[in-house]
Amino acid sequence: MSRIQSTFSALAAANKKALVTFITAGDPAPDLTVPLLHALVAGGVDILELGVPFSDPMAEGPVIQRACERALKFNVSTRDVLGYVREFRQTNTTTPVVLMGYANPIERFGVDAFIAAAKEAGVDGTIVVDYPPEECEEFSQKMQAQGLDPIFLLAPTSTEERIMQVAKVSSGFCYYVSLKGVTGAANIDIVEVAARIAAIRKHVKLPIGVGFGIRDGATAKAVSEVADAVVIGSRIIQELENTPRERAVEAVQAFVADIRKALDA
Repeated sequence: MSRIQSTFSALAAANKKALVTFITAGDPAPDLTVPLLHALVAGGVDILELGVPFSDPMAEGPVIQRACERALKFNVSTRDVLGYVREFRQTNTTTPVVLMGYANPIERFGVDAFIAAAKEAGVDGTIVVDYPPEECEEFSQKMQAQGLDPIFLLAPTSTEERIMQVAKVSSGFCYYVSLKGVTGAANIDIVEVAARIAAIRKHVKLPIGVGFGIRDGATAKAVSEVADAVVIGSRIIQELENTPRERAVEAVQAFVADIRKALDA
């Protein structure tokens, strides 16, 4: 059983929902990445998504695009991201870490070499936004052979055929994009999300996390009533943008602690 699967099992036994958070590796500065990961865990986060900086992050709204741009100014590479995970693992061997990003850096690294390096660093899974599940059976098999979870996205526009394909190749959890748009958009329709998750559950037996547009405790709590996990990213990046560097770590921890409190209420 992978760390991700173990985490969801333990949460289900405790009748709790998973809090999943996203930050971009290297933003706002490379030396803050590992302290931020630890602060997120201290604030009550169950699964960490760590963004691999990329020059053309097509699914991201302006907030995460800016985070990628800041990280790339520091020349943060895929190897650097793996190094942050390796450093994090020196003192945390239990919290799952998922790398989220795009195909180009993985293809350039080499798929087999990337999977081996991710395993060695202590990564638990990947979300590769532009890897179509229909073309990822071999990738998924290679990942799972190393105990890593390939996680795929589903959207309001996903067909039943796409849902079935994701069910076939994914493990860990399934990531449902709550709206037609980019990260950081607002106005989630909880009724629509509930209906779509019900349709997904007919085929996907994994836990389902919902992301894109969750910005506060109230929305997170509402989503958690119909999903197994809530994913927050852009709002945390905004917290980093609006906080002096010397207070960034404590501000992020306080923010996610409020979300955790709302989820557990």
